[in-house]
Amino acid sequence: MPTYWFRAKRYGWGWGLPSSWRGWGVLGAFAALSAAAFFAFPPNEKPGALFACIAALTVLLILICWLKGEPPRWRWGED
Repeated sequence: MPTYWFRAKRYGWGWGLPSSWRGWGVLGAFAALSAAAFFAFPPNEKPGALFACIAALTVLLILICWLKGEPPRWRWGED
């Protein structure tokens, strides 16, 4: 059985908090890079660049969750 970096949520669709140190590292890197984007692209000066950077980081996080996380499906809490 593969070791998932992100477990599926108990209710709903998607992933919850990380279940391994690798997942926590990915989530920490996402948070750090998102914070750095606010310094690199100040919202009052370059809102488009900030939006594009945060959007790209979010797409990358979702892709990593999709590849390294438990397969997502709609859950109602039974498992």
